[in-house]
Amino acid sequence: MNEQQLWDACVAFHGHACGGLTIGYKAAVYAMELLGLTRAEDEAVVCIAENDACGVDAIQVILGCTAGKGNLLFHLRGKQAFSFYERNSGRSVRLVLKPTPDFPDKERKFRYLQDTPAAALFDKKETVLSLPERARLFVSKPCSCCGELTAESMLRLENGQLVCLDCSHPYRRFDV
Repeated sequence: MNEQQLWDACVAFHGHACGGLTIGYKAAVYAMELLGLTRAEDEAVVCIAENDACGVDAIQVILGCTAGKGNLLFHLRGKQAFSFYERNSGRSVRLVLKPTPDFPDKERKFRYLQDTPAAALFDKKETVLSLPERARLFVSKPCSCCGELTAESMLRLENGQLVCLDCSHPYRRFDV
């Protein structure tokens, strides 16, 4: 797939072309270049996004990182920052968007993001988060209150009963 086809696939998935999608597109392509990545069919490539904005959609399309496969994780910090990991080699990189010039309108900012090389858009840094373990499968049990099946890792024991996080009553002596 050439660059235009890849961009078009991102736009089709996301629903429109925008600056945010461009940020994720450039980050994914740059990470591929830096780490020698290809699209992940499994969990060999992992992305930890520090935002849940438009750019994440491009990362899903280009790198095959998805929440469902467990190789797209969110560490929400409100930053246009993405950590990419390649499990087989152990290599990783964190790409952080540099400050962009102020533009009078979205169209000019979009053009700037589209036309600027990725190396000029992002600071290339060491990753600060450890590579997460592979996704685990958990047995689900019904919540004693609502009856909804819930993964064991998300159940709490309350008065001898298994309850989901929505039904549990956290113990907060100092938050009252």
